[in-house]
Amino acid sequence: MRTSRRQTPDINTGSTADIAFLLLIFFLVTATIPNDKGLNRKLPPPCPPGEICNAVDTPQRNILEVRINSKNELFVKGEIIPLSELKAIAMNFLDNNGDGSCSHCFGTRDEALSDNPKKAIISLTNDPQTSYQFYIDVQDEITKAYYSLRSSYAKNVFNKSVDELSKDEILEIREAYPFLLSEAQIKSNL
Repeated sequence: MRTSRRQTPDINTGSTADIAFLLLIFFLVTATIPNDKGLNRKLPPPCPPGEICNAVDTPQRNILEVRINSKNELFVKGEIIPLSELKAIAMNFLDNNGDGSCSHCFGTRDEALSDNPKKAIISLTNDPQTSYQFYIDVQDEITKAYYSLRSSYAKNVFNKSVDELSKDEILEIREAYPFLLSEAQIKSNL
């Protein structure tokens, strides 16, 4: 008796690796890479339990209160302002020269604003429901205010742009306009 075996045709898998490689390339090229945003800030060292750390008795005139509520409304000293005005307000506050001790400040010496940039603190508080994008936008405006003041200092003192400064000159500018920002969340809605 004869048994017949059927031969099944083999599937050609020679180009499978090529196809897999092309699919891999396709998905790598078309995939979106998330552009995470974050803040580049140096955090203070941790405070030992039971101690009050970094408590500074600062006069109220040296604190610029900036608040963001849950509706993404921006308040400066209790008044609603548009985001576009924050940079100018922060610059006027920082560069005020209220006590006359700042030789590089060109402020109006308004008694309601800060003594000098080394004593000026911007206090930023936000509601937990504040959108992250608006919070970042507020941070950007505050950073722009410091950058503008530092750029003016570089131009007036060193006659250079910020990109041309040496490390020592950058340190001097940072000392002249230290970035003093206090951040917290508010507990109640505005």
